[in-house]
Amino acid sequence: MTGHGGRRTQAERDAITVEIGYALFSAALAAALLFGVVAGPALLFALPETVEKVLLRVGLTVTPVVFVARVVSVLLRFRAGVTGGRTDTPSGHADATAGDGDATAGHADTPSGHADREAGPLGAQPSQPGLTSPDS
Repeated sequence: MTGHGGRRTQAERDAITVEIGYALFSAALAAALLFGVVAGPALLFALPETVEKVLLRVGLTVTPVVFVARVVSVLLRFRAGVTGGRTDTPSGHADATAGDGDATAGHADTPSGHADREAGPLGAQPSQPGLTSPDS
């Protein structure tokens, strides 16, 4: 995943930054959802004191474990995708530098980091749903 002389290209640094952001965001979301499921009843309902304490403690114990596990798993899968020569990472971002460093044949590297399908006579189709070329 390194360019010439062991230095990363701007695209590689951008891909790493996006993947770290994705890992942190998805981990925070997963941890918050889990905490809500486990400790939520203790916060919303009048339960026996022992049950409330147990639910809160379990929620506060499991939440950071899930957060760390999610971050580590996302980043390890990203690393495996880059070093394994695959062109798509688990988060769906294209890595145009995987393999021999050339973009995958038939695909173009775009500013969004996603590989477009082969372009027709008018160019690639937009990625937003509902927005297509007039002739499609």
